[in-house]
Amino acid sequence: MAIISPSLLAADFLHLDREIDMINRSEADWLHCDVMDGSFVPNISFGFPVLEAVASVCKKPLDVHYMIVGPERYIKQTAKLGAMMMNVHFEACTHLHRTIQEIHDAGMKAGVTLNPATPVSMLEDIIEDVDMVLLMSVNPGFGGQKFIENTIKKTRQLHQLIAESGSKALIEVDGGVQRETAPRLVEAGVDVLVSGSYVFKSPTPEETIHALRLL
Repeated sequence: MAIISPSLLAADFLHLDREIDMINRSEADWLHCDVMDGSFVPNISFGFPVLEAVASVCKKPLDVHYMIVGPERYIKQTAKLGAMMMNVHFEACTHLHRTIQEIHDAGMKAGVTLNPATPVSMLEDIIEDVDMVLLMSVNPGFGGQKFIENTIKKTRQLHQLIAESGSKALIEVDGGVQRETAPRLVEAGVDVLVSGSYVFKSPTPEETIHALRLL
C-alpha cells in the first residue's frame, strides 16, 4: 500500500483552512509542501508564514520539499515547524552529505530530490544516508504538467540501487501522478505518491486519496 502525500501547491489558497480540514479527515499519510524561490525553479510558491499556518492545524506529517538555492540555510527553521521530512535537491546542494547530516541532527528525516535529467547513479555515495529519494516526473516549478515516461525506468534503477546498497530509503515520485500513472509507479517500486491537481481538483478528493492508497 503506497504512502499518499497530496501536494499543497494544488490547493485552493483562498480557502486553505478547508483544504487542510479535508486532508485531516482523509486517508492521506503526509502533506507535501513545495517551497519555490523563483531562482532554482521559475516560480515562487510560498514560504514560512504559510508553512507555519499550515503546521499549526495540519494533523498529518509535513513532507517539505525545497526547490530553492541554498536550502541548508533553512534547516533549523524547518525543524522548528515540526516538519517530519526535509527534502533538498541534489542539484542545489554543493555539500550534500553535510546538509543531510545537519537535517538529521535537527531531528528530521532527510530526503534528496533528483530532477528529470539527473541520473540515479549520482546518489551512489549518499544513498545509505538518506531516508527518501524523490524523483521528479515533471520539470520542477509548476503543477499540472505531463508525466515524463522515463520516470518508470528511473524508478526501477533507483529500486535496484537501494536494494544493492542496503539502504532503507523510500522512493517518492512527484509530477503527473494520477489514475493511469500511479499503478505503474507502484509496480515499479515507488513507496510514496505525491499528487497535486489530481487530488485537490477532484470533485471528491477524499475518495481520490482513498483510491490511491489502495494501489
